[in-house]
Amino acid sequence: MADKQDRVIVEMTIAAPIETVWSTLRDPEQMLNWFGWDADTLRDEIQFIFFDHATADEASKVVAIEEHEGMADRIELRPASGGTVLRVVRSSAVDDGEWNAFYEDTWEGWTTFFHQLRFLIERHPGAKRRTLFFSGNRPGNAGDLPVEALGLDGLMTAPVGSAVSFDLPVGARASGQVWHRSGHQVGMSVEGWGDGLMVITDQPPPNRAPDGGGTAVLTTFGLSDAAFSALEQRWAAWWAQNFPKKRADTPSAELAGE
Repeated sequence: MADKQDRVIVEMTIAAPIETVWSTLRDPEQMLNWFGWDADTLRDEIQFIFFDHATADEASKVVAIEEHEGMADRIELRPASGGTVLRVVRSSAVDDGEWNAFYEDTWEGWTTFFHQLRFLIERHPGAKRRTLFFSGNRPGNAGDLPVEALGLDGLMTAPVGSAVSFDLPVGARASGQVWHRSGHQVGMSVEGWGDGLMVITDQPPPNRAPDGGGTAVLTTFGLSDAAFSALEQRWAAWWAQNFPKKRADTPSAELAGE
């Protein structure tokens, strides 16, 4: 068994004081507005992950999540110029040569969720969101993964913060700013969703065997019921055709890479 190693899997600066970020990490009501997506299980999952199976050190501003299958994550905050640095550190007894094979699928979920936290704090403090989630597998290895299938590959190279606009195959145009990107995901604000946030993640083989697939997390603010329902119907129809769903997904499943 290899010695445990620490790897920083997420790091970002949030333009807010450390106490504000800490509160958003420790108040279950605030966590409902950035962790995961709309689901009947969300409140219970927050309690399970961040409270029942985690230890919080308020003095050092660290939340340590219990080890699971040889991995333990901790969330660290520290004050910095311009706000607060948030880091997610994974400790695991994985051989050094295996880290690259440890997709990114096991930490892309954290990347999504903490960019949702940053988006809430910086652009919608105190607001209530509504968030859709789609996940599925590519039907055969011939088509594109979600980022390219949606025509969003330009987000992979556009500067963070730059203005972008795309005609999406779901039958709508998305305009906003590049919010973030990582090795397998892209995020952009969407003006038409009440200054919402769209995060699309590719999950290539073998991490979503045998043909790959991906996810979409769509966060909206202030949409009417009719507008939200229309958005859900457009995306659900396109997603079901292009990435049929073959597994049950919860926020904790995304973090476990299941």
